[in-house]
Amino acid sequence: MGKRTGRKVCLSLSALLAFNSLAYVANADTNNGSTVPKTHYLAANSDNVRWGNIGKGDPVLTVNSGDIVTVEAITHHSGDDYERMIKGDAGVEDIFHWEGDDKHEADRGPGVHIMTGPIAVEGAEPGDVLEVKILDMKLRPNGNEEYAGKTYGVNAAANWGYLYGEMVEEPKTREVVTIYEMDSDGVTDYATALYSYRWTPQTDPDGKVHPTIDYPGVIVDHDTIEKNFNVLEGVKVPVRLHFGTMAVAPKEADVVDSVPPSYYGGNIDDWRVTEGATMYYPVSVSGALLTIGDPHAGQGDSELNGTAIETSVTGDIQITLHKKANLDNKLSELNYPLLENENEWVVHGFSYANYLEELGENAQKDIYNNSSIDKAMKDAANKAKAFLMKGMELSEDEAYSLMSVSTDFGITQVVDGNWGVHAVIGKGQFGEAEQKTVNLRTSFEGFGAKVGWQTATQTISISYNGNTLSAVIGATTGTYNGATVKLTAPVQLKDGKAVVSDYFASFYQSVLSKTN
Repeated sequence: MGKRTGRKVCLSLSALLAFNSLAYVANADTNNGSTVPKTHYLAANSDNVRWGNIGKGDPVLTVNSGDIVTVEAITHHSGDDYERMIKGDAGVEDIFHWEGDDKHEADRGPGVHIMTGPIAVEGAEPGDVLEVKILDMKLRPNGNEEYAGKTYGVNAAANWGYLYGEMVEEPKTREVVTIYEMDSDGVTDYATALYSYRWTPQTDPDGKVHPTIDYPGVIVDHDTIEKNFNVLEGVKVPVRLHFGTMAVAPKEADVVDSVPPSYYGGNIDDWRVTEGATMYYPVSVSGALLTIGDPHAGQGDSELNGTAIETSVTGDIQITLHKKANLDNKLSELNYPLLENENEWVVHGFSYANYLEELGENAQKDIYNNSSIDKAMKDAANKAKAFLMKGMELSEDEAYSLMSVSTDFGITQVVDGNWGVHAVIGKGQFGEAEQKTVNLRTSFEGFGAKVGWQTATQTISISYNGNTLSAVIGATTGTYNGATVKLTAPVQLKDGKAVVSDYFASFYQSVLSKTN
C-alpha cells in the first residue's frame, strides 16, 4: 500500500545480485523435472510491503503449497539512526522515502510494523491450516560503506512500555532509544550497545511535531539529541534472530492494526519464532494472505520496555498448506497460532483469543485498555489443556496434572495491546510418540538425497539439490554449504547407525530443497 506511480522503484542490492526487477514477485521455476519445490525471492521495497496493518488485499506473491520463499523483512525503527540503518540501502530508502508531498507508503497505520507481503497460497480456504517453517534467518547488512560489515538494531523504551511513567529517576516519562551493533557475518552471536539517547520532539516532513514516539517512519534529527556512549559497557547480549510478527489475514476486517496479536498470529513477539521453528496458523480467508515483519535480534519474555532489538533480517521460509479434511488431532479445529520445534510445542494465549470479535465495532482501539495477564493466562491454560486432550489424547485430569507438573507458562509480552502468555509443552516426556527416532540414511536417501560418511572424523554429509549439510556425530553445530550452522539437534549413533528425530529429518529436507 502507498504511492505506486510517478517514481522509480528502488530495489535492494542483495536482491539485484541475483534477480532482475521482475523476479521479485515471480515464480522461480526450480522444478527441473524433480520434486524440488519452487523457490521465490520477495524483496522489501515500497511495492512489496504494507505499513502498520495486516489483512485482506492484493497479494504481491502467489505460491503453491511446499514452496520456499526468501523474504526480506525491515524494521520500522530504522529511522532512529538514518546513517546506520537506512542510508545506502536502496530497499529501505525506498520504503522510508518522505520528502514533502512525495511520501512512499503513505497509508501508514493503524499500527507500526513494516509487513512484507501479503503472500497468497493457492488453494487455501477457511478451515485449513497454514504451516510456516523457518529454514534460515540472517542479519541484513547495512548499506552505508562507512559501517561495512555491521548491522544495527534499536531498542526503544517507549511510551507503551510496561513501566512508562513509573521510573525512579527524572523525568519519569522519558523515552530512551538504545542503538545496538552486531557483526553481519552471522558468526558473532552477540550484540553490544553502541549508544543511547533520550527522544526529543521530532518534526516530520509535513511539519507535524512528534513529542513522543507516536508515528512510524519519522527520521530522527541527530542534531536534536545527545548521545550517551557509556551504555551497557562490557555487556554482550545474545543474538536470537526471530520474526516478531507473522500473520495470516483475519476474516473480521479488511485492514487490521499490526500491533495486537490474535488467533491469526500477528505481533506475537515470541523469540522462539526463529530458525528451526515451525508455526501453524488457522486460515480464515481465501489464499491465507501471509505477511511477515517486525524482525528482532534479541528479546526477553515480556518485551518489557516496549520493544526488542528491532533490526532488519532476511529469512527463508517454507509454506505448506494443510487442508481441513486431512488435519490430524493436533491441528484440527486449531484457533490460535501454534509453534513447534525440535523439543517443544508452544501454545499461545492472549487476553482476548479473538479481540476483533469479542470487543465489537471499536475493538482495534478498545483492546489497548482491556488487556490483563490474568485473562491471557486463563486463555493459555485452556488452550494448553485442550491441546493435551485432543492432540495427545489425554483425559482432562491427566492434562490438568501435566500442565501443573511439567508445562512452563511464561509471559510472552505485555506491550502489544492484546497481552500474551505462552505454554511450553516438552516433547521428550511423551517419548517416541512425539520424538520418533528415524534412521538418517534411510530417511534422506528415501527423500532423494545422497548420504556420505567419513569414518575417521565421524562426519556425515547429506547432499541434495546442489546443497550439502555436514555434521559430526554428537555435535550441536554443522556446516551448510560451507557455513557454520546451529543444528536443531545433534546426529546420534544407535546400534552403529546414524539416527535423528523425525522433526530433524523433515526440517533439513526442507532446508536442502531451497534452490540457490
